[in-house]
Amino acid sequence: MTSKPRPSEDEIIANFFAPLAGPAGLGLVDDVALLAVPPDHELVLTTDVLTSGVHFFPDDPPDAIARKALRANLSDLAAKAAEPVGFLLGLALPDDWTADWLAAFAKGLAEDAACFDCPLIGGDTVKSLGALSLSIAALGTVPKGKMVPRAGVQDGDLLYVTGTIGDAALGLRLRRGADRAWSEALSRPARDYLLMRYLLPLPRLGLRDALRGFAHAGMDISDGLVGDLAKMLALTGMTVEVALPDVPLSKAARQALALDPSLVEPILTGGDDYEIVCAVALADQAAFEREAAAVGLAVARIGTAQKGAEKPLFRDGEGRPLAFSAASYHHF
Repeated sequence: MTSKPRPSEDEIIANFFAPLAGPAGLGLVDDVALLAVPPDHELVLTTDVLTSGVHFFPDDPPDAIARKALRANLSDLAAKAAEPVGFLLGLALPDDWTADWLAAFAKGLAEDAACFDCPLIGGDTVKSLGALSLSIAALGTVPKGKMVPRAGVQDGDLLYVTGTIGDAALGLRLRRGADRAWSEALSRPARDYLLMRYLLPLPRLGLRDALRGFAHAGMDISDGLVGDLAKMLALTGMTVEVALPDVPLSKAARQALALDPSLVEPILTGGDDYEIVCAVALADQAAFEREAAAVGLAVARIGTAQKGAEKPLFRDGEGRPLAFSAASYHHF
């Protein structure tokens, strides 16, 4: 069977990516984008690079790879209480790419760009001499003075996380097929759920107003709750004690943990959660929780910040300190 001829770079842009472009992208016929920032707003920018074999498997569905790349960036914007306005795409294609793969990738990207109202506004497509690599730079806006910083936790602040923790890390272990003892005993719905959470993170953009109104600090949890929480707290000389029962876990993660208690480490340190951890004053607790509930987002209080140079201390259900070989995922 003869495969489809591969399009040229200009044809790739015109056929696959120009249909995704918003007005700021100028039809993707220029070398730049032109973005107007609303009056009394500021621009928030973030970027992530994803590489085959590091951030996703080479045989992951191309539409899921595209969605994960965009959603990882949108999660950063969500933690800053920013509203997405567009993104730039850098795509380095290896020798074995096909037109069908690219069409599926572009379809997934287009659907998410429409779903999150974040159009493509520019980018670049090049040849890779190695693995597939892609980078997305997402842009968002916030009213002046309303971006939620990472450095802002105050003594006595309540610390919250959105959603559930550890699902993606467990999904990755399932995808690797290494933990047969617990993975084979896991129910099929639990297995499917964890794999889905690995493939498709859920940026918590709906929490924007609650964060703008009440959060002193916030960041997205991409490298693991233990490590990311420590990074945020250290910036203002804070620490916290966290009891494992207070960390929100999905039914699937709880089932896996019951089968293998050692999974507590990847759950808390494995990363790829793309949830938000934030700090809220005690006086604003009820209002923050009410606003989060109004947009259908679950938030869980995991502890209270206090002055201290120590790293956050996590305890199990019996009050015993938990020790981890590494606090978070590290590239190097």
